Amino acid sequence: MIDTYHQIREDSFRIAWDYLDATDELDEPEAAAIFLLDIIETMMKRGEYRKLLLSNRAIDAHKRSRKVRRRDFALVS
Repeated sequence: MIDTYHQIREDSFRIAWDYLDATDELDEPEAAAIFLLDIIETMMKRGEYRKLLLSNRAIDAHKRSRKVRRRDFALVS
């Protein structure tokens, strides 16, 4: 069975979302959803269609962005 573009995007998003939710790393769900989809769609536009790679890269990017936001917040307070 060949997955469609939309199915790959949806499955990759779901894998990333479920992982981040299970590890309690979704601070702002709406912002996280937009962020994850942006990462996944950008990679797909560049030709990547492996679901696990897409989801893992989105997870890593989300974790990095959380660290930056926490560090910036710590510097301000």
